[in-house]
Amino acid sequence: MNSSQKLSQEYDVLSKMGYLKKDIPKYIEDNLNPRFKLRPYQIEAIARFIHYIEENPNRKKPTQLLFNMATGSGKTLLMAADILYLYNKGYRNFLFFVNSTNIIEKTRDNFLNPLSPKYLFNERIKFGDKEVVIREVSNFDEANEEDINIIFTTIQGLHSQLNLFRENSITFEDFKDKKIVLVSDEAHHINAWTRNRLNRTEEEMKKTWEYTVMQILKSNPENIMLEYTATIDMDNPAIYEKYKDKIIFEYDLKQFRIDGYSKEVKVLQADLENWERMLQAVILSQYRRKIAEKYGIRLKPVILFKSKSIKESKENYDLFREKMDNLSGSDIETIKSNATGTILEKVFNYFEREGITTNNLITELKEDFSEEKCILLDSENIDKEKQIKLNTLEDENNEIRAIFAVKMLDEGWDVLNLFDIVRLYDTRDGYWTRDGRYIPGNTTIAERQLIGRGARYYPFKLNEDDDPFKRKFDNQPEHGLKIIEELYYHSKHNPRYIQELTTALKEYGIMPYEEKEIVLKVKPTIKNTEFWKKGVLFVNKRVEADRSGIKTVDDIKIDKTYKYKLPTGFVKEDVILKEGETNSKSLETTTKTFQLGDFGDTILRKAMAKLDFYRFNNLKKYFPSLTSSSEFIESLKSITVDITSSKEKLDNLTPEDKLKVCLNVLMQLENEILNEYVEYKGTEIFIPIEIKKIVRDKQLKINVGDYGDQEYGVPMSNPKHPDLQLNIADKDWYIYDEN
Repeated sequence: MNSSQKLSQEYDVLSKMGYLKKDIPKYIEDNLNPRFKLRPYQIEAIARFIHYIEENPNRKKPTQLLFNMATGSGKTLLMAADILYLYNKGYRNFLFFVNSTNIIEKTRDNFLNPLSPKYLFNERIKFGDKEVVIREVSNFDEANEEDINIIFTTIQGLHSQLNLFRENSITFEDFKDKKIVLVSDEAHHINAWTRNRLNRTEEEMKKTWEYTVMQILKSNPENIMLEYTATIDMDNPAIYEKYKDKIIFEYDLKQFRIDGYSKEVKVLQADLENWERMLQAVILSQYRRKIAEKYGIRLKPVILFKSKSIKESKENYDLFREKMDNLSGSDIETIKSNATGTILEKVFNYFEREGITTNNLITELKEDFSEEKCILLDSENIDKEKQIKLNTLEDENNEIRAIFAVKMLDEGWDVLNLFDIVRLYDTRDGYWTRDGRYIPGNTTIAERQLIGRGARYYPFKLNEDDDPFKRKFDNQPEHGLKIIEELYYHSKHNPRYIQELTTALKEYGIMPYEEKEIVLKVKPTIKNTEFWKKGVLFVNKRVEADRSGIKTVDDIKIDKTYKYKLPTGFVKEDVILKEGETNSKSLETTTKTFQLGDFGDTILRKAMAKLDFYRFNNLKKYFPSLTSSSEFIESLKSITVDITSSKEKLDNLTPEDKLKVCLNVLMQLENEILNEYVEYKGTEIFIPIEIKKIVRDKQLKINVGDYGDQEYGVPMSNPKHPDLQLNIADKDWYIYDEN
């Protein structure tokens, strides 16, 4: 490894060159909750992990790896996938730790509660026809060898248990004879020692969380530690040195946004008092709800009202309650009169078109933002009931529309239906350097992180083929549903602060450096052609694949020739020879082709019995017309395998040799069967649709500066590179007036 290069950079090259296999084992996808499809970047992360464990010649043992991924990018789903992979590799004991009790409770729910909407696993977790249970244990003496056993703990609790012995708690002895997987969420919290190790003694180091964790990891060379965080300070030389050969995957917030997985962030300034700005957010939130209903989308949008102190938060809550309970037409008129040129002008125009009167609106807002649907939350106003409501804001039976808070939601809060954050104070604590750089203060950093959390995308589908977790209207900014793809940050009119915040958000990657809108029009000359007036495109549908006629491996398209290198059993003893003498005994290998049928039914049955995949109940999924295991064995007999070994070995294969060969071929065959299996296929019937109904004028929104030196958002008529110049407007064969 290049001494200054990160492991992730090596994998970037490997991936771009096409040397990284992206075929994720089928048992991983099958055992995850079908509601959560793995995204391309998550597949990339899993592929890198598998390659590192199985093929990387520089793999270190015990193994420690870090996944540095943006808030909201699905780190917990990746953890679940990695746990399934490691279970298949023989690991049974998992130690999950994190900094916060709140995150522990959420993760416990995600891993253990099948009724939770964010449960990560399938209804039944199966490896072949063996069903596996995820069990919470307090120590690994309670572990069941057939199941996934997890200890959930905070890092503080783990450190305390290991250094202050209590009955039934975890001890260092727990780790001595077992292979353990350590899973660290919000992993940046365990690096306090590394970050500040100057002038620290070894005795002080032994008292740290980081030391405790490393002691567990080092207790067995087969142990693995997987760290996940959105925040890692790689600018710190000590942190960089620690993680450069461990950070296997990086996916920052900027790339997350570019790939379409986050809301877009808008800032709405208003030179109004707190109540009027709160009411602005309420009206915008209600408009969102109505637009969603119009398109058949179930959405209950949530607003966060953020204050500077507990006292101010209580005052703002009381003000909101008093004003909302006595909401009047003049309150609405104040907002309407200040709406010109903002999103709120569009909102009031919509209300007018739909016949929603001021009185209708007042009645709705009083009901939707009544006292029981608002929550005051801070360290003095928190109980179990409020905590449950806060963690289930997306549930159908949770009616909370507004949250009044101070600092409690800056880390570990996971909510998708937050669309408005209202800043009810007006302080600044960042500063600008002489060379024009903005250094954000603690307040701005906390706001930046909160906006990052709020920018998580609210999933919905309009069409069957839509990815529910990706933005759909970047190129249709006038579409009504665009509002559901945006997070609004409401601030007092303070241009200096807004400049500072947007600078921080751009550096963080959650806002583009520059946006511009481009309109592409279909040429009038094209619209006058017969092609345009009468032309059609033929489109087919995606339907469930019919596998009813598939009986054995003879009925599927797979490679039926395999290779296997059988150890020769050759042992060589080197001696120091006299000059001129040679040692005539040397290793010579050859290759011979066999059919699996040559090894006999007994060997084939034994090999199948050792692999869960080949149990009859499981095979029926892939071969629905299969009637018996014997029928399947018959179809295996014609599969050929080229075995490389010594001639003597090949002429005298033992039953053990034959079983080894069969097992290896069946494992290769399993992957081929899984890769061949498809749940859906395109129909052979194509339906004509008029071209003019599909090809329309486009309104593109381009985020300038996001794409390095690519010619993205640059017209061909005036490109950066003159040799790419082409005046598309003059070309009769091109539909649009520009490219």
